[in-house]
Amino acid sequence: PLSQAEERILKKVRRKIRNKQSAQDSRRRKKEYLDGLESRAAACSAQNQELRKKIQELEKRNGSLLRQLQALIKQTSNKTAQTSTCVLV
Repeated sequence: PLSQAEERILKKVRRKIRNKQSAQDSRRRKKEYLDGLESRAAACSAQNQELRKKIQELEKRNGSLLRQLQALIKQTSNKTAQTSTCVLV
């Protein structure tokens, strides 16, 4: 059997051990959380780069199609109107 003073000291030591373990667990969980956030940030950054590249390609394609359309409009507006006769029988 332990005296009251020894029991108090034992409780104090056990509490310190539990607090130390809890602090370690808390730091570990925080590190895991931050690692997850960093991983997500890297993935989002990579996806962002891909989307920017795709936007650039689509803008080039859009410009090319616009030039083609303008050329076709110019070509059709420069043609002289031809008259034709339709015969109904």
